[in-house]
Amino acid sequence: LHMHTLIARFFLCYYTVKRAIQYWLDKSTIHVVPRWIGFVVLLAIFFLRIYLIQGYFIVAYGLGIFLLNNFIAFLSPLEDPNEGPTLPQSSKEEYRPFTRRLPEFKFWLACTRGTLTSFGMTF
Repeated sequence: LHMHTLIARFFLCYYTVKRAIQYWLDKSTIHVVPRWIGFVVLLAIFFLRIYLIQGYFIVAYGLGIFLLNNFIAFLSPLEDPNEGPTLPQSSKEEYRPFTRRLPEFKFWLACTRGTLTSFGMTF
């Protein structure tokens, strides 16, 4: 086989896998509780691995900092409350609901990817 044929096959497989992953991510957006249960199970398996092999504590520490950073971004508002009006001063002003800096799905996805990456770093 020629080199360009191998490269073409590689990219075909890559985009097929990427499309399949995106399909399942799109299907999972409405299933909030099962997604988070899966994340907690994945995190428990990761920490069980760290405990059993008694190593890679720096990877676990880095994951903890990463998860904490994402959690803070999830709890933070999109707009800085010190820069503008926070609550309507009269009934004529428009109410704006709380908008997160990091939406729930992106928070879950970042945490899951971070845990999977950390899990891979322990091999």
